[in-house]
Amino acid sequence: MTKEKILIVIKTYPVMSESYTEVACTAGVREDGSWVRLFPIPFRLLERDKRYAKYQWVEAEVEYSKDIRPESRRVPDVYGDGIVLLDKVDTGKNRDWAQRRQLLLDKNKIYTNKKEIITKAHANELSLVIFKPSKITDFVIKKANTELSADKLQAIQDRLKRENILDEHDLVDFEHVRKLPYKFSYSFLDDEGIKSTLMIEDWEIGALYWNCLKRHGEEIVLKKVREQYMDNFVGTKDLYLFLGTTRQWHIRKAPNPYVIIGTFYPPYEK
Repeated sequence: MTKEKILIVIKTYPVMSESYTEVACTAGVREDGSWVRLFPIPFRLLERDKRYAKYQWVEAEVEYSKDIRPESRRVPDVYGDGIVLLDKVDTGKNRDWAQRRQLLLDKNKIYTNKKEIITKAHANELSLVIFKPSKITDFVIKKANTELSADKLQAIQDRLKRENILDEHDLVDFEHVRKLPYKFSYSFLDDEGIKSTLMIEDWEIGALYWNCLKRHGEEIVLKKVREQYMDNFVGTKDLYLFLGTTRQWHIRKAPNPYVIIGTFYPPYEK
């Protein structure tokens, strides 16, 4: 086991799991810019003073896991002192984009070619990248299935009771995560004009959808999400995509094992 200082930059939307109740993929960079994936993290089951924010440094005690992806680590004592929260790279409303750029863009290779990142994933050389599309062509919205398996729900409830997770961590008000009723994707071109359409699985887009639904209602919620991801991020920001392979499709060497697990949208440098 080793101690790692990690800047958290990615949290994916939570998914239900019979093995871990509920998990979110977390990823970040070390001080030298190299990537670390922390999985599985039952984020919403952590005590509130253990829940890290995006762009927050943490100190994590990690070890290699059964996950073959090269950046993947697990936190054995995730409910205890396995993760210690440190400083945030944030200055309130005036976010410190210059420091974030330095930590992420100056210390990492920025990929621009689809074939290159897929080849490296198939060789198990990487599974997390920062990708700069030559052009984002569309923001795609499709209806999603929100039905939950009764057997899966029961298995999760049984695990919560069996392991006494809720009482032990003072989470009696815990509710299962709501599945998003839509799938959101970007269509984009690489530096050779090759097109990709990848689903966005960032926690941020899920939170945006539910917040907009609450504030604006069903009629215009999708318009508001599109405005943020196309009009704002694509239209006015220097947008980069955090891409990560899913464990299943990484192992199977799928034609494209990547999904969008986060976005980085600093203002253009003057």
